[in-house]
Amino acid sequence: MTRTVNQLSLLPGTAGADPTEAAPSPGAVARAFDAARLTQARHLAGKTKKDVAAAVGVTAAAVGQYESGVTKPRPDLIPRLAEVLGVPLAFFVYGRPHARLDASGAHFRSLRSARAWQRDKAIAHVKQVWELTLALEKRVQLPPVDLPGFAGGEVHSGAELPRSPVEAARALRAYWRLGTRPIPHLVRHLEARGIVVDAPLPNHADREVDAFSIAHLRPIMVLTANRTDDVYRYRFTAAHELGHLVLHGDTAPGDTQHEREADAFAAEFLTPRDSILPELPGRVDLRRLADLQQVWGVSVNSLLYRCREVGLLSDQAAGRAWRRLAELRHQPGFATESVSRYPGEQPVMLRQAFELAAKKADLTAPDLAHELGWTLTRTEELLGLTHRRPVLRLVP
Repeated sequence: MTRTVNQLSLLPGTAGADPTEAAPSPGAVARAFDAARLTQARHLAGKTKKDVAAAVGVTAAAVGQYESGVTKPRPDLIPRLAEVLGVPLAFFVYGRPHARLDASGAHFRSLRSARAWQRDKAIAHVKQVWELTLALEKRVQLPPVDLPGFAGGEVHSGAELPRSPVEAARALRAYWRLGTRPIPHLVRHLEARGIVVDAPLPNHADREVDAFSIAHLRPIMVLTANRTDDVYRYRFTAAHELGHLVLHGDTAPGDTQHEREADAFAAEFLTPRDSILPELPGRVDLRRLADLQQVWGVSVNSLLYRCREVGLLSDQAAGRAWRRLAELRHQPGFATESVSRYPGEQPVMLRQAFELAAKKADLTAPDLAHELGWTLTRTEELLGLTHRRPVLRLVP
């Protein structure tokens, strides 16, 4: 990510908070209680009002009143709420910037199968990504957003780009000077153009939330490996979400037509028709497609779709090929490949911004956690600083 790192520059006049300050008392938190923070913490924990009420010994109606601001929780309830929801006491104190987002403004990769609580949890997560980004931007100048139609914190669909998904993909490639050949390090390209990309660790409780994107002061894209840790699916999903940002930035999400358009954008963006067509086999040749998978960074499955789209395969021939492909899923060349093997597809902008602020402004992770009102673990997780030790498995 050389280009992005070179664009990061220190902004003067910001100092970290003192992480050694004592935690506020429950009484002080009760007096300065921010109702919206309780909702955010509950959504992050994936809990209902009834769940929280049962855990702290009040009614669900009381929790609803806390979240609506009608009443405030008693001081003796504050530590219980913090423990149940896994946040510090200071998390509930008002005064920190809020991202006013809701699920109606996010483009979910699998909206129809995601439950309401899963979408709420995903939105609460992206709110924290936004808060972290804002905290870092106080100290470090991140790459400016270089996305046609982006202005005032919103992406206006159709602005500067054609409305057709295929034409928009071609125009964006030209705008970003990507040429017509394969795009290596797709995620790094997105970050270099100011798009915040977040790839949280897999959480199998949230398998239905595959990925989503939203524009709020800066475009944010969340990619997950929940369904399968496959770099080719991951890259296509990133391109799909990019399609939503440039095509549907100011339109209501959830339309199945929008999903088809984002898929068409992603296919053309990753494999331009005029470039890929001469390389595609004129008949089913899975080995040839496996080779092209390595070159273009898209799955054999996607390439089969491409062959059918451009008329090289009939529906019947493509169907037979997909059945054969399913039988080869675990064979070399056809098995999934982990994103962890491809550093250029792993987001680093926020982590490197923190490292620069740490070097130039003596910012520490505890400083940042204190400022945000988060746990240190959560702060390190979103910065990508979580230490992953190899797991030893013994087979008896």
